[in-house]
Amino acid sequence: MGRSIEEFVTQLRGFTDRARTAAGSVPARLSLPSPPGAMSAAQLRAVAEMVKAQRASIAGMRAQLDAFDQQLAVFERILEPLVEWSGTWARLEEAVGDLVRRDGPTPEEPGPDPAP
Repeated sequence: MGRSIEEFVTQLRGFTDRARTAAGSVPARLSLPSPPGAMSAAQLRAVAEMVKAQRASIAGMRAQLDAFDQQLAVFERILEPLVEWSGTWARLEEAVGDLVRRDGPTPEEPGPDPAP
């Protein structure tokens, strides 16, 4: 966009220079044509409004991202104790499993005799 602004300024300067030169030698009622590529006031206003709208859209996205980040932070705080509890539960299951396997009959050992 910087290049188009520079082109606009260059064209505007050229136009004003030609207008000053021609002002003394042309009748007052002669209208000077606008230089090719020059932007009208309405076009510039439209560009300015578009830029403003895009910036507002970005501000809205930032607000949404901030809200989402806050929600994720809360979710993360909720998950931390669950992760710890899950690890504790897994260690408990492993310890109980080891205890049951250690105290239970092995495949080589017969179990207790059933009562007649």
